[in-house]
Amino acid sequence: MAVPLYLLILLVGVLCGESKFMVYNTSQSIVPGKLNVHLVPHTHDDVGWLKTVDQYYVGSNNSIQGACVQNVLDSVVPALLADKNRKFIYVEQAFFQRWWRDQSETVQSTVKQLVSSGQLELINGGMCMHDEAVPHYIDMIDQTTLGHRFIKEEFGITPRIGWQIDPFGHSAVQAYLLGAEVGFDSLFFGRIDYQDRAKRKAEKSLEVVWRGSKSLSSSAQIFAGAFPENYEPPKGFYFEVNDDSPVVQDDRNLFDYNVQDRVNDFVAAALSQANITRTNHIMWTMGTDFKYQYAHTWFRQMDKLIHYVNQDGRINALYSTPSIYTDAKYATNGSWPIKTKDFFPYADRVNAYWTGYFTSRPALKGYVRMMSGYYLAARQLEFFNGRSKSGPNTDSLGDALAIAQHHDAVSGTEKQHVADDYAKRLSIGYKEAEDLVAESLACLASKTGCQNAVTKFQQCPLLNISYCPPSEIDLSSGKKLVVVVYNSLGWTREDVLRIPVIDENVTVWDSSGQEIESQIIPISNGSLGIRNYYSAAYLGKAPSLSPAYWLAFSASVPPLGFSTYTISSAKRTAAASKRQTFYKSRGNKNDIVEVGPGNLKLVYSGNEGELTRYINNKRSVNASVQQSYSFYLAHDGSTDLEPQAAGAYIFRPNGSFSIKSERQQTLQVPLTVYRGPILDEVHQTINSWIYQITRVYKGKEHAEVEFTVGPIPIDDGIGKEIVTRISTNIKSNKTFYTDSSGRDFIERIRDYRADWSLQVNQPVAGNYYPINLGIYMKDTNTELSILVDRSVGGSSIVDGQVELMLHRRLLHDDSRGVAEALNETVCVHDECTGLTIQGKYYLRVDPQGEAAKWRRSFGQQIYSPFLLAFAEQDGDKWESSHVPTFSGVDASYSLPENVAMITLQELQDGKVLLRLAHLYEIEEDQDLSVMASVELKKLFPNKTISKISEMSLSANQERAEMLKKRLVWKVEGSNDVEPTVLRGRPIDPSELVVELAPMEIRTFSIDFNYKSSTSESKVD
Repeated sequence: MAVPLYLLILLVGVLCGESKFMVYNTSQSIVPGKLNVHLVPHTHDDVGWLKTVDQYYVGSNNSIQGACVQNVLDSVVPALLADKNRKFIYVEQAFFQRWWRDQSETVQSTVKQLVSSGQLELINGGMCMHDEAVPHYIDMIDQTTLGHRFIKEEFGITPRIGWQIDPFGHSAVQAYLLGAEVGFDSLFFGRIDYQDRAKRKAEKSLEVVWRGSKSLSSSAQIFAGAFPENYEPPKGFYFEVNDDSPVVQDDRNLFDYNVQDRVNDFVAAALSQANITRTNHIMWTMGTDFKYQYAHTWFRQMDKLIHYVNQDGRINALYSTPSIYTDAKYATNGSWPIKTKDFFPYADRVNAYWTGYFTSRPALKGYVRMMSGYYLAARQLEFFNGRSKSGPNTDSLGDALAIAQHHDAVSGTEKQHVADDYAKRLSIGYKEAEDLVAESLACLASKTGCQNAVTKFQQCPLLNISYCPPSEIDLSSGKKLVVVVYNSLGWTREDVLRIPVIDENVTVWDSSGQEIESQIIPISNGSLGIRNYYSAAYLGKAPSLSPAYWLAFSASVPPLGFSTYTISSAKRTAAASKRQTFYKSRGNKNDIVEVGPGNLKLVYSGNEGELTRYINNKRSVNASVQQSYSFYLAHDGSTDLEPQAAGAYIFRPNGSFSIKSERQQTLQVPLTVYRGPILDEVHQTINSWIYQITRVYKGKEHAEVEFTVGPIPIDDGIGKEIVTRISTNIKSNKTFYTDSSGRDFIERIRDYRADWSLQVNQPVAGNYYPINLGIYMKDTNTELSILVDRSVGGSSIVDGQVELMLHRRLLHDDSRGVAEALNETVCVHDECTGLTIQGKYYLRVDPQGEAAKWRRSFGQQIYSPFLLAFAEQDGDKWESSHVPTFSGVDASYSLPENVAMITLQELQDGKVLLRLAHLYEIEEDQDLSVMASVELKKLFPNKTISKISEMSLSANQERAEMLKKRLVWKVEGSNDVEPTVLRGRPIDPSELVVELAPMEIRTFSIDFNYKSSTSESKVD
């Protein structure tokens, strides 16, 4: 067959063509007067999501997702070495530190050079990219500090940039606290509401100056940028192996030569982005989830694009980082739109509000919160006892908590086996911290010193399900149960303890040996059923015996200290028995039940068994209050042109239905009330899967509501989301307030956004907000406040009413990547049932303007509950060998009631990290929204401070140095002189008094002189 002439010519050209190595010019820097396209190579590596953190690191379980972070870092380093102009940013320290430990000294030295030269930039710097809706601000600080400390120790640098590109909405606390206060010059993120994004594109306001705190205002502002679409490259510029974007084919000897086409595509995409961006600088995020596993495929194409785009000359392309981009923006000396408050809630399209995850996996959320408070207390005890070089420490728990803050961890948006992995890590970390706590308390309680401390304290991590083997002992033989109660708050605290016991004939003695008032309350059958089932699920075996009663008594504990209580067997007196009564309402039409042994009275309708009034004569409150349960049917999306089901991320209700109590349905189940000298309890069986206990304490002016919800029935094939609603006559006018990450309260207005004209398509889901501390509403006379024990979603859908979502069980995936329905189950002996949740919220009604003090002070008590440790005592030996009380502060001192100690931790190098937080915003409380002072000499009475340095929030640089480097951004519409913001003065080295202004958190690194108590302190 004849061969066409043109093929012969082409073949000869190929065979005879001279091989030529192409050198691409990638050295271009910023060019004034041109549009500069900053190419930022990056990978986004979830610290757990579809696979566990370790599976992602080593690249196992690839049947779920082909992702290996080890390959990413192994690949990026040689790619950077191949061209000094190339750059790369890395974020997640949980992965980087795993990889770093595996490297030789030679590789580590090379990486240090890359970091020093700016080719490899470590940004954000936390152990994970934490979520911003559901973590508590203390956890956000802790996990960021952990990562920043490693970067400082290994590389001597401080990250400059916040990089929160994937969390599902963004909090005010992230902007001012985890942004400006850690020393970041800018903050970039990917997810804002689709309506908000469209308006900002049109107005060129994707980049703003964000003032997240009304209290700290311009002193804690930050330059912030939302990406035009997400955190991925423009369409057509993905270059991972097997990606379908056209590569730059620049070999003229081969077919499909396309250099000019690719340059034109690049220029068009750049100009399109420039049309929605201010200044002549735009950023392209060149990467996405788990990319650069073979980094050369990306860098080869970017080398070519930079080379040929710059040859073309219409625009300028360069390798860059967010730091370079930020400096370029700042150098333009422009003014920027101002942003206040936050970016919640987030929807990525119609009917797709990412507000379900505020509640998803409530058990994990509760576990994380419980471990967070425990971690704070354990580090205090580690400090008081002295950090051990060989014994147990808190590091493992700190690591587990850090990873759990990831935006697909505590958020509840991970696969089930990954959620199990987070819980397992927390459990392992807790066990070591538990040993440390036991050793520390034994040492501090011993009169003969740590060397002779032999007490073996036990603790009860499953006390929430009334499982506490140390307290369930037989005391009839003369044994005594010793309870050491530790208070991690900085002020004396009184609270009621409840522990399970097997016999009602017990007596309680305080630290001075005086018998104190106590109360016995029967444990309900429902509680015992949960105890037996869930203890078997957690421990692998059912408990051998069950306690019959709760023993309740009031404990008073000094600041940062403990008190000791002793429980012994004794016949309860007739007077004591008489004071405890049991009541069942009989459904009489006019039956009224009033409960509460103190100032607070709750009134129930005996006929309906429902709460009707809240009365506090001390505060002149007499309010109509009702509480009920409802459920939302979860939408399956089957009727949509673009299907959108409710799932782990998305809350999309398809109707709301009231849950009537069994009493209302049958008029046979009575309202059960237990009365006593310390508290009253109201037990209500709402239905076969909702049980509620409301407690009113003699010395408290709030109601505690303990709910047990589950297993949520799904026999009808429909998922459900359970809410509780508290209804009042408050004229709230669509307005309510929710906290930002447990810190500032932000005003919310139903169906309204301050930044754009909201098109309402989801009137319920679109008005849900994350709640970590609480939610409240008010009118001119009254405030209703509700505080929570974990993150939940909540809102005010009707004036005068607040609702909290307590539990979710869904049967469809919401198509956001997790590919799994949120249908949590618990299995015992291969039998699985839907998850049952037990939790608490706290309710209080106050005259308008008087509620902030309770929200702030009691909010700290919820976060930092008493830590209980138990020991058995034979005879009266305990008093002779143990101190009954301890306080780490001066006997005459406590922290001001508007200040909390949120960190007290001895580090590995012997330095001590101290954080103090003002709890109030400006104008929040007439008496407490003022400057506060903390006397360090009295806070540490038995130690001499030899050196103290005020640090940035994450403690990786001195604050004074941070402020010197901070970029000061101009804001549109304001003059150059900003109002002075109240801040505490620098600490005086002789006085050692720390001042804190409203919402201020101050961080210190302290050296103690343990050998001398008279040496002079100095301050840095």
